[in-house]
Amino acid sequence: MEIKKVGVIGCGLMGHGIVQVAAQAGCEVIALEGDQGALDKGLARIENSLGKMGARAVKKGKQTEAEAAAFAKQTLGRISGSLKQADLADCDLIVEAIIEDLEIKKKLFAELGAICKPETILASNTSSFPIAEMAAASGRPGRFVGLHFFNPVQLMRLVEVVSTDATEADVFASAKAFGKAVGKAPVSCKDTPGFVVNRLLVPFMAQSLLMLDRGDASAEDIDTAMMYGCGHPMGPITLTDYVGLDTTLSILEGWVERYPNEPAFIIPKVLKTKVAEGKLGRKSGEGFFKWEGDQKV
Repeated sequence: MEIKKVGVIGCGLMGHGIVQVAAQAGCEVIALEGDQGALDKGLARIENSLGKMGARAVKKGKQTEAEAAAFAKQTLGRISGSLKQADLADCDLIVEAIIEDLEIKKKLFAELGAICKPETILASNTSSFPIAEMAAASGRPGRFVGLHFFNPVQLMRLVEVVSTDATEADVFASAKAFGKAVGKAPVSCKDTPGFVVNRLLVPFMAQSLLMLDRGDASAEDIDTAMMYGCGHPMGPITLTDYVGLDTTLSILEGWVERYPNEPAFIIPKVLKTKVAEGKLGRKSGEGFFKWEGDQKV
């Protein structure tokens, strides 16, 4: 199935990037939001992102200013905003990128399953919830996949394409082809907790915090050890700050509840303490380190 018309639900941190890369690839894109203010903010983010991308291309000699401006105009011309779910009914693919609340997602997919054309492929950008549960809620599990992009979507090359036992082979193939078409390297994964990246990354981050619980080493020394010993660009504790301590805690709490016999899923005490104190990392200006915007200080 060739995907020409894409709906993206949620135009926030992740959603606006998915809208942009789909439009850059030549797709007609409908960005759906719950209110006009959120929609306007998301569309402004896309325009700003395209401006920065064009400026970098001009600086590197890859485009003239006129070419960069024309590309941005063409991309924006493929994007339309909407507040009405019904406007997504004839999309070939719909990607959900809303709040990480499973019940809200399931309700949304039940509504989409009832209004979309039979051929529509439904996808969630969730980083941690079971794809099968949302697929079942949609009433069309065979036409459902996970499409997990990474932040910032415009720059990160990876997309995890997640299948359930019910996902039809042609649907999965179409989803992978879409990933390639928007400039990503798609990897295949079954519907396992955290898929590939977070299944490995979140327990790694948790283990670094358990070292703090035990007093094994300081946050600075743990990060330095992993950067210079393993070649990581960012230490695990700085990464936890960057992702958000509340986000990390939410993922771990969900996994511990769902999979109580999995020893890799554990909640460090220091993580719960920081979140209770309102120290959420980069987003709040302080977590295990202090932050000014995106810069650790």
